[in-house]
Amino acid sequence: MSKKIVIDPITRLEGHGKIDIIMNDDGGVDRAYFQVPELRGFERFAHGRPAEDMPQITSRICGVCPTAHHMASSKALDDLYKVDPPAAAKKVREYVYNIFFIEDHALHFYYLAGPDFVVGPKANKGERNILGVLGKVGNEIGLKVIGMRKELRDMMTLIMGKTIHPVFGLPGGISKPIAKEDRKRLIEVADHAIEFGQFSLKLFNDVVLENPEYMEYITSDIYTHKTYYMGMVDDNNKINFYDGPLRVVDPDGKELVKFGPDEYLEHIAEHVEPWSYVRFSYLKDIGWNGFSDGPDSGIFAVAPLARLNAADGMPTPLAQEAYEQFFEICGGKPVHFTLATSWARLIEMLYSAERMKELAEDPEIVEPKVHTIPTEKPTEGVGIVEAPRGTLIHHYQTDEKGVITMANLIVATQNNAARIALSVDKAAKGLIRDGNVDDGILNMIEMAFRAYDPCHGCATHALPGEMPLKVGIYDSQYNLKREICRR
Repeated sequence: MSKKIVIDPITRLEGHGKIDIIMNDDGGVDRAYFQVPELRGFERFAHGRPAEDMPQITSRICGVCPTAHHMASSKALDDLYKVDPPAAAKKVREYVYNIFFIEDHALHFYYLAGPDFVVGPKANKGERNILGVLGKVGNEIGLKVIGMRKELRDMMTLIMGKTIHPVFGLPGGISKPIAKEDRKRLIEVADHAIEFGQFSLKLFNDVVLENPEYMEYITSDIYTHKTYYMGMVDDNNKINFYDGPLRVVDPDGKELVKFGPDEYLEHIAEHVEPWSYVRFSYLKDIGWNGFSDGPDSGIFAVAPLARLNAADGMPTPLAQEAYEQFFEICGGKPVHFTLATSWARLIEMLYSAERMKELAEDPEIVEPKVHTIPTEKPTEGVGIVEAPRGTLIHHYQTDEKGVITMANLIVATQNNAARIALSVDKAAKGLIRDGNVDDGILNMIEMAFRAYDPCHGCATHALPGEMPLKVGIYDSQYNLKREICRR
């Protein structure tokens, strides 16, 4: 007899979600659904608001990744008003954005994904948390992580005014320059961040790469999907988080297309399913061909693993060395192992620290001119950055007074949504056999989505604050007999 297993709520992510696992008569899995039961509607909040408000409004979407929305929104305003920020403003923006990357990647690795590797995926669920991690690696490492994140967040406050809700980005630049006397501090923080990045990679090497069982999980077919990959690159096809075209490579690592922000609608479309409020991004160049992988599927991935696959390398020396080791150990490029995303995340963290050092050592970063006043009439603008979770797109249209008439936000979790659905389904089918299910197996199914660091606080929103109640009545064979809705 068919039955359903429900994981609700899913854990160690931003936002809400659940997993419905539909069993068959043989004790296996017919289908596992990764569901997000919130309606996304944040764009409607923007209608009728002055465009200049958007960097502050959109930073309220999520308390974990406000800087990503703030930066994408600021870049969209640059494009909307057709104004180019001064060089110093761009460098300050990129510096603080790389701070955010390190702080956010550290949060995910040590607090969210780390327990599965450090404590163990099948450990008691009461230990699969940051306290369990500290119990394994020692309190001194915990103090190091907390101390580094505090130092980074203090620097973000110095530059942006606030850490969670920045008052920083303007159309054409930023709100204030960096004082010359603070430049030494910028360099010191970058040096500390480089050491922290190297420390984190060594910890991963000692705890994960030296553990054959963990490496078996990472390279397992259960957590493998051969999809397309997308990420932002610079002029040399090296990774960049703040500015550059988007590059897409196919499952063999060959470039499919490279395009600028104003071309995104020519290449990215969204598919919907009745069982989730998340929209599923796919490549128009290939088309939507269902939840499958391979070269004929338009499903693509973003985030750290995708960025490493889409780029030709890292633009800084220490990160490039780690990049080369990553692909050598994983058997060549591209890497399709979903769980390797945590490793890729640490390589990116080291790159961000090195990039901070480069920017801080550039004397132009403390130049006083950080704002170009817009003079063009606003019409339409697109801003794209790489959020820690992947490619983030902000697209605005306004009337002649600069009041928002259309806002489209495609967040990283939407771009990853189809691949996440694939990952959860494949993990459930590979791990559940003969009806044998325990807490450890269910957590390993959750690991399939957790690697992406999804943020459904960004990808979904309830409007106007009350969700419609929907009740499904099923018979013993899980056939839907009746549905009751409160609108």
